[in-house]
Amino acid sequence: MDNSKRRVVITGLSALTPIGLSVTEFWNSMMESKSGAAPITKFDTSKSETKFACELKGFDVNNYLDRKAARRLDPFCQYAMAATPALLQDAGIDPEKLTIEEKENFGVIVGSGIGGIQTFDIQSVINHTQGPNRVSPFFIPMLIPDLAAGQISINYGFKGPNYCTVSACATSNNNLIDSFLLIQNGMAEIMIAGGAEAAICELGIAGFNASRALSTRNDSPETASRPFDATRDGFVMGEGAGLLLLEELSHALKRNARIYAEVIGVGLSADANHITAPDPEGYGALLAMKRALKYANVEADVLDYINMHGTATPAGDIAESKAIKTLLGEKAYTINTSSTKSMTGHLLGAAGAVEAIATILAMVNSKIPPTINFETPDPDCDLNYTFNKPQEREVNFAMSNAFGFGGHNTSVLFKKYEQ
Repeated sequence: MDNSKRRVVITGLSALTPIGLSVTEFWNSMMESKSGAAPITKFDTSKSETKFACELKGFDVNNYLDRKAARRLDPFCQYAMAATPALLQDAGIDPEKLTIEEKENFGVIVGSGIGGIQTFDIQSVINHTQGPNRVSPFFIPMLIPDLAAGQISINYGFKGPNYCTVSACATSNNNLIDSFLLIQNGMAEIMIAGGAEAAICELGIAGFNASRALSTRNDSPETASRPFDATRDGFVMGEGAGLLLLEELSHALKRNARIYAEVIGVGLSADANHITAPDPEGYGALLAMKRALKYANVEADVLDYINMHGTATPAGDIAESKAIKTLLGEKAYTINTSSTKSMTGHLLGAAGAVEAIATILAMVNSKIPPTINFETPDPDCDLNYTFNKPQEREVNFAMSNAFGFGGHNTSVLFKKYEQ
């Protein structure tokens, strides 16, 4: 890493997940190896091939937002807005006390891999059954993924960089990376980064079923998300939001902020292989991880933990495991890895942020979140995936991977903070 560049730290975390509606609940559920999967309650699944998902449980938007405002937001945007107050509180920031200059240097990069698919589904039916004049005037603002970032900035008056990156399931990792680079290069002091997703609807499930990506283990939903297990048959859809507050180090120290971890490296690559299938040898994933380490100017053997993308798809788990073995050699068998998607399901565009939070908490608490639901070994997946129960381990360097349809690969490297 170029030491002349500004240091960037994490000073706030917020999560709405299928296993907890706060960071504390999320962490405790992971330590208890809880599954968030259950039969879908949002729609009639009688015609669906997959009848279960990891829904947000106990979430009532009216506990977070004004009823009228909530009606004008797609659920993915509701989740992003609902997660923001907890993030600011965790970071010790009162927006009402920020100066104009501070708000001008406060940015938001929060997006969604799919955007307002529930709104699209509803308004498409209205258009075809009642005519175009009955389509909601809020249809487009509710649909597009960038409105999560837009709504947060409007609500709080944050005038710094404001947009979102859309890269399927790598979306919120890309947003985290962009935020890091903007702060490091002096274009902002504080950034809210992350993602939100709400694709558990009839059309969303049908679409992923059609692409043969989802598990169909309808007889046992809670065990369906089983990364690295030989009997895995696809991912389990999840929903929710994950937000992180990134801050320039001296700015954080000046206000006596609590610092969770430091971001020291980021890596990006493309598989250039297939729209949905990974490079079978994991070469794109390997490039992203190598580039994150190179950016930080550290060797691969410093790694203690990797939160893997680990979706429980047959090809994806093998490809990522191959990449880690190529990166680390024999050291690959001595570090801990895990897939927290085994508990949360796959939050698509929010996955990278939620899993970055899990990675940071592993560092803070010296405990590795598990990969649950392991039963049958796969000879092609032979790393230490921290199966079924958390494991105590000091974590000084940790990496979080997120990959997306289209061949998008992202890796973010965290370091335990040292002044």
